[in-house]
Amino acid sequence: MKKVSLFLFVFLLGVCVKGYSQAAPATDFFVGKWEITIMGTPEGDAKMVTELVRKDGKLTGEMKDPTGKRTETTPITKVEEGAGKITIYIDTAQAGEIPIELAKVDDDHLKGQLMNMFDTTALRVK
Repeated sequence: MKKVSLFLFVFLLGVCVKGYSQAAPATDFFVGKWEITIMGTPEGDAKMVTELVRKDGKLTGEMKDPTGKRTETTPITKVEEGAGKITIYIDTAQAGEIPIELAKVDDDHLKGQLMNMFDTTALRVK
C-alpha cells in the first residue's frame, strides 16, 4: 500500500508540474521596434523604422524615416498576421494602400517583398 501511495503522489506531482509549465505566457513575436529595408527602389535602398504595438488585440503603428530627412510619418492602415508571417499595409499619398509581406527567418529577422516587386528585410531593433 505504501508503494502505491508513493507512486500516486509522484504521478500527481508530475501532472501538476507539467500543467503549470504549459501555462507560461506566449511571447508576441511581431510586437516591438523593427528596421525595415526595401531594396532596389528607384531612389535606392529605403529604410523605415516602425514600432508595432498591440492595441485591442490588433497590431498597429506607423513608419518613420530613421535618417530624419522626412519628418512626416506613414500610417499603417492594417496588419494581417499568419503563422510566422505578417502583412503590413501602409497608406501613401501617391500609390494608396500598399502591402509589405514579411515572413519570420529567425528571432530577429524577417524577409519578404513590398508589393511583390521589391525585396524587403526587417531587423528587430534592440
